[in-house]
Amino acid sequence: MGDPDSDIEALIRATSPGSTTAEPGFDVAIGTVDTPIGDLTVALTARGVLTCAYEEEQRIAARLARTFSKRIGRSPQRLDPIRREVEAYFAGRLRTFSTPPDLRLTSDFARAALRATLDVPYGSTITYRDLAARIGRPQAIRAVANALNTNPVSLVLPCHRVVPDGYADSGEAGGYVGGADAKLYLLTLEEYAPRRQAAAEAR
Repeated sequence: MGDPDSDIEALIRATSPGSTTAEPGFDVAIGTVDTPIGDLTVALTARGVLTCAYEEEQRIAARLARTFSKRIGRSPQRLDPIRREVEAYFAGRLRTFSTPPDLRLTSDFARAALRATLDVPYGSTITYRDLAARIGRPQAIRAVANALNTNPVSLVLPCHRVVPDGYADSGEAGGYVGGADAKLYLLTLEEYAPRRQAAAEAR
């Protein structure tokens, strides 16, 4: 049997521009963006960001090849806008992503919970309980948490702003698809970035 990682790498090469075996275009552009909390793998379709996740590129490519399309390729040019947005976010210069999410691989319930995070302002938090109430499912607190903890488009849909009851007192931010340390990093970044920007503008 062949190496699965090698098979996926061959799949990406075969559908990338410049390959002698490339098909004319592909459904998913994939690549990696370096961030202060680790590499983010980004997968982009014509509709928007399909994946923005703290996972290895080959693992995501393999999953998308099974569940979405085998027409996956690398295209720095197609990924450049979202890469620039990610970099600007971590530099404290971006509060809302303009590249839309593509949530075709999520359930209707998860889609509702994830989209509701867009209404949580930068630098603010909301509890899982309150978010469940906002989407009309006040008893589905655990289901909301599970949906957010498997968010396929981290940062673009800011699930890190949703925290457990008592977060302000305990500092326990709850689960996150990128890990607890990453979630606290993002919350701290959003808390202090406006202050740094104001200080820089006052100089």
